[in-house]
Amino acid sequence: MEIDVLTSSFLGLRDKLHHIALNYLENDEDAKDALQDTWLKLRNGGEVETTSEARNKLVAVLRHVCIDRLRKAKPIPLDAVSVREMKGYNIVEEDLKHLEALLQEGLTPLQREIFHLVTHEGMEYEQVAEKLSMNVEAVRMNMSRTRKKMRETYNNLNR
Repeated sequence: MEIDVLTSSFLGLRDKLHHIALNYLENDEDAKDALQDTWLKLRNGGEVETTSEARNKLVAVLRHVCIDRLRKAKPIPLDAVSVREMKGYNIVEEDLKHLEALLQEGLTPLQREIFHLVTHEGMEYEQVAEKLSMNVEAVRMNMSRTRKKMRETYNNLNR
């Protein structure tokens, strides 16, 4: 049985591809599923002629599969998590609210509202876009900027 270029490239790069998927998904089972999805998408696609083309397609499709999986992951609203359920942490709810307020200081009112709807209300980006009469991509972009700004603020608090 002769192995085609795509199959031989996949077999040769499987460990590296798994490592890439783990960097995105941080879960071994999800990474393995992403590898399988990548293989199936490319196998059902077109023919691959060179090893370089196969490698590039494998990495690109794997990246897109991982990003799609991350987007589909349903976040748990902060209000659904009870502070008392978090073992090993000695923090009171007022401290959490104060920390969240500190992290939101540099945000625009729109970013605060989007953050609240996604994080506290558990709404999907599509629902937020509909509620605020915005484009879904604009909601994603604002949420991305919000997370980045909050991460920078948090890092500055820890210095």
